[in-house]
Amino acid sequence: MRTFSRQLASLIRLLRWIMWSRVVRWGAFVFGLTSLALIFSVASRTMYGIEHGINLIAYWHIPLAFLTASALSTTFIGSLLYLRYDGRFWNRLAHSGGEIGFLFATLTLATGSMWGRVVWNSWWEWSDIRLVTFLIVWLIYAGYLAVYASTERGSDERFAAVYGVVAFVTVPITYTAGRLWSPTFHEPTIANSSVSANIDPMILAISFLALALLYIYVLAIRIRVHEIEDKIILQKEEVR
Repeated sequence: MRTFSRQLASLIRLLRWIMWSRVVRWGAFVFGLTSLALIFSVASRTMYGIEHGINLIAYWHIPLAFLTASALSTTFIGSLLYLRYDGRFWNRLAHSGGEIGFLFATLTLATGSMWGRVVWNSWWEWSDIRLVTFLIVWLIYAGYLAVYASTERGSDERFAAVYGVVAFVTVPITYTAGRLWSPTFHEPTIANSSVSANIDPMILAISFLALALLYIYVLAIRIRVHEIEDKIILQKEEVR
């Protein structure tokens, strides 16, 4: 048991080292600039047979959608580890992932609506299974943040952790919905040779890497804010 505890402590130190690495910070900056330069100078504005500048938003929309799943997976894993081992770090990790995942989900919905308005002449389509299931994920994790905000430190935070575990079942559903059921217009873009999206895979990969590194860095900052908040709470309790 002591050996496993030391392994968990080593894992936490490793995660902290990765999140605060200069490679992450500077990588997000360099790849972010490279992504912007390539999108506005090289990427084609023609997708699905329509030429329009809004098509360039695909290079952020698609990575944001996948990173939403990554962030919510962080909430799932952090919640599981918190329930099993009761470590403050796992609780902070879960909530930080949930916040960023909710933000990314919001941006995914917003950019998707703007892109869809031009390409498919519709801001929203209730008959599209991918859109509807993604909206359900957004609503469920809005609920997770509300539950977490209503809990008190060290007392009933396990309710939020249980919610974070159970809520995750909706994530794989929405990411496989486009292939399990026929979408109205939201066809899968990745690994679909029949779609005419005309997306440059290299630029998409660079944009994904830039946003992934940014996610890791923002996650580190949010965890640090949690730690500062905990210290303030402890100091107030000591004063009392």
